[in-house]
Amino acid sequence: MDVVAIASRKGGSGKTTLAGHLAVQAERASNRKVALIDTDPQGSLADWWNARSDDTPLFVQTSARSLERDLAQLRRTDIDLVIIDTPPAMTSTVANTLRLADIVVVPTRPSPHDLRSIGATVSLAEELGKPLLFVLNGAAPRARITNEAVAVLSRSGTLVPSIIHQRVDFASSMIDGRTVLELPDSQRAAEEIAKVWEYLADRLDNRARRLTVPDLPVRSALARPLPEIRQAAGEAA
Repeated sequence: MDVVAIASRKGGSGKTTLAGHLAVQAERASNRKVALIDTDPQGSLADWWNARSDDTPLFVQTSARSLERDLAQLRRTDIDLVIIDTPPAMTSTVANTLRLADIVVVPTRPSPHDLRSIGATVSLAEELGKPLLFVLNGAAPRARITNEAVAVLSRSGTLVPSIIHQRVDFASSMIDGRTVLELPDSQRAAEEIAKVWEYLADRLDNRARRLTVPDLPVRSALARPLPEIRQAAGEAA
């Protein structure tokens, strides 16, 4: 089971939108069984999921305190991928989530404030020894600041070679629990998400091939029941 943390110190970077879209694309493109976890107190990802008519991806109800034990239990199920949305801050909750993740994805908008904020996330990921990927999000085509952001992010780490552009479709789809992948006439936006997932999936697959020892569940989790997996869109998160 792979664990991906979507993290950014800057609010409004598009973490929740990216988490939901990557989860849906992962199930569509790779037949992975995906679970979502929302550690942001605002609960935006949970709200999106509750508005969703489809019962996948799954939603796992957990807490910061039980996250490690619940992830260990999820490894004993048929879930292949867990995507975790995090709050826009460098709190102990975020640090613990990144510690438990296999890879950290940092969405960043091409603005001076967003670019200045990446340092704390990069430092934390490096301290924890976690691979990190930048996703340039909400970019304006052919804008000078977009090109400057590409240069800054490329110098700071690994930039996913697919830019997500500013499109109304992303916001409108999230209102009723959908993604651009499920909207008509959103092909360009859907292709951008597909390319980001393709790159991320390749990194996860390469990591899996490098592992020589399988992941083992945490002993303290073995006596606990499985975390609650919410599958009915009408249930409260």
